[in-house]
Amino acid sequence: MPLAVSESPDASSCDLLCGEDAGDLADDSPGCCRSGDGEFSDDSDDISIAGFIEAEEGHAAGFAHPAQLRSDSLDPSSRRQAVAWILKVQAYYGFHDLTAYLAVNYMDRFLASHRLPQNVWALQLLSVACLSLAAKMEETFVPTLLDLQVEGAKFIFEPRTIFRMELLVLSALGWRLQSVTPFTYIDFFAKKVDLSGKCANYLVSRASKILLETMHDINFLSQCPSSLAAAAIICATEGKDLAFINTRVAVSWSIGLTEDGISTCYKLMQRVIARVTLRKPQKVSSAYFPPLKRRKISNNCQQADDAKDK
Repeated sequence: MPLAVSESPDASSCDLLCGEDAGDLADDSPGCCRSGDGEFSDDSDDISIAGFIEAEEGHAAGFAHPAQLRSDSLDPSSRRQAVAWILKVQAYYGFHDLTAYLAVNYMDRFLASHRLPQNVWALQLLSVACLSLAAKMEETFVPTLLDLQVEGAKFIFEPRTIFRMELLVLSALGWRLQSVTPFTYIDFFAKKVDLSGKCANYLVSRASKILLETMHDINFLSQCPSSLAAAAIICATEGKDLAFINTRVAVSWSIGLTEDGISTCYKLMQRVIARVTLRKPQKVSSAYFPPLKRRKISNNCQQADDAKDK
């Protein structure tokens, strides 16, 4: 479905149209699951994970090759900026790692089937809408749409404009927000590595940070979530006093895993780890949001006044 967005950033011209059908809500895909739960019964672990692997193709971004993103949607640098902003807001509010990953997953799946207008604000609007949807899926406390637009947002959009973009994203995704992601698997794979459970929390935390770093790189878009999760766990074990784990061992963790897929992801992750210092998670001292400055708006979208936010 074409994206009907005016080229002008003026409020009155932001016209996002969506032909969604509320009846689509009743179409609950069997492949959907709550990502990152890490709760599987002892008798059904392998069967459940194998089922998720079989269903994960329908939840991927849909780019067969990174070059498709370069030619069909937008340049990688613009996408990296959008991912960086999502991660900044995640750290600002102390959102779960899965929330940020889902937001980027929604964005990439949307871009796989829609071409954004060539203007300076369309991608930011999409980023805000995707992060809002992800936060509603995973977070207990969700800031208002105006307060969500922090951490260097260049434009401020009215809630009604973001709502329209959310509907467009929902329609493009077929209302399937409970995506199968690498976070679906990392708890299970960590327990495969550490049967005692003593290092499981560390492995999951370390693998989560590695997965967030991979979101910047479009070379990971064509990789399977299960292979990404297995490779992240292998990377997380390095430097720990655990049994030696490689791709040949990891492929035995579940039916459906492939050594080639895990190996490809592992090599890509090694490059990322060598290039980037993993971000330390921001600690939130209370259950409440940080002090906020209410965004002042006059139209659907306008330039953010950075000076007023300081």
